[in-house]
Amino acid sequence: MFKKILIANRGEIAVRIIRACKEWGISTVAVHSDVDKESMHVRLADESVCIGSHQPANSYLNVPALMSAIELTNAEAVHPGYGFLSENANFAKILEESNIKFIGPSSKLIKMMGDKIQAKKIAKEYGLPIIEGSDGGVSDIGKAKEICKKIGFPVLIKAAGGGGGKGMKIVYEEKNFEELFLAAKSEAKKYFANDEVYIEKFFQNPRHIEVQVLSGKNRTVHLHERDCSVQRRHQKLIEETPSPILTDDLRKDLFEKTVNMVSKIGYEGAGTVEFIYEDGKFYFLEMNTRVQVEHPVTEMVTGIDIIKEQIWIAFTGNTALQQKDINPRGHAIECRINAEDASKNFQPSPGTITMCHQPSGFRTRVDGSIYQGYKITPYYDSMVCKLICQGRNRQEAIQRMLRSLDEFVLDGITTTIDLHKKLLNHKKFIESDFNVSWLDNEKII
Repeated sequence: MFKKILIANRGEIAVRIIRACKEWGISTVAVHSDVDKESMHVRLADESVCIGSHQPANSYLNVPALMSAIELTNAEAVHPGYGFLSENANFAKILEESNIKFIGPSSKLIKMMGDKIQAKKIAKEYGLPIIEGSDGGVSDIGKAKEICKKIGFPVLIKAAGGGGGKGMKIVYEEKNFEELFLAAKSEAKKYFANDEVYIEKFFQNPRHIEVQVLSGKNRTVHLHERDCSVQRRHQKLIEETPSPILTDDLRKDLFEKTVNMVSKIGYEGAGTVEFIYEDGKFYFLEMNTRVQVEHPVTEMVTGIDIIKEQIWIAFTGNTALQQKDINPRGHAIECRINAEDASKNFQPSPGTITMCHQPSGFRTRVDGSIYQGYKITPYYDSMVCKLICQGRNRQEAIQRMLRSLDEFVLDGITTTIDLHKKLLNHKKFIESDFNVSWLDNEKII
């Protein structure tokens, strides 16, 4: 096994990776910005290196600084977590050329599946249904309008080089198309240094379903699906498994086609294939070539440590799992706890945590890096932790989550804890009568 791994990330995912490494007996190196020197991931790691100032470009996205930290500490491998450089093909390639193991797929696969247009073509080639739209990137407004007339409004304009809702615009009527098309290109250029966009048919009442996979040279297995349909402005808030709306036949078809594609492209590592689901049909959306924020809900029902499996695949090239051994039990739900004021349009709420009491109990898990006295800065993502609960069925999982949310105390900052209570008590959530547009279209707060 690896002797030492550097974690090229921060916060709760860095803590999560450190824990998995400790269970393998692997030494860990934390990297941090100047404002993160008191962070939990720095305290838990065996070694730590400051790699720059609070601006991500000067620290967590600073490849020369990371390479210096790797050389300084003699790390054999790098785990990128999610976000930052986790899907950066250039970073993965530099590590490959330096004989440092990147705990993820090859730079070639990251580049191939990170290009939304190329990924769509690959999905179609291997039998996954795709969303109707442009065959590739579109830069000419005239050609873009012709595509829209062919597939019909509303349409979705999306950045080819990224995600997370950036460079994404919904166009309901032709008269607004030109303005939003140019806005999407400008935003894509700003966030991804690539103004290429493509056009798809927009689904107005879809669910967001994703399939977790682990793949090595020997085989590809799936760890069943997650339903991530409770979102606000394309950002996930609540995830659960299994999806309460899929039939067994649809689930079987989804898994078979996903595993076939992932296996055929020669993927190695953990990955997630995402789909739009509407009116009994699913359509390929994208593939994330990294671990997902919501991976703990899958771990809760399968009993499989996805991070440790990632490390094993990176070291051996193979997955130790067989499909027949993966038998999920019960239902799990994850709530993302953000330092945000939901009543003020989810305005970030940085500050110092003056009181911290995290819930515990039967089948209750908190993934985080916070503690009493910890200062949440305005420089990074506002998610401070994740609360995950499992039950024998969905109803019990909801009740356990509500009990756990009641126990959670985070004073000194405003959080989304109260919002989650409202959502889990809402008739539409209880009856699973919602879609990705629910919170954007209905006043819950």
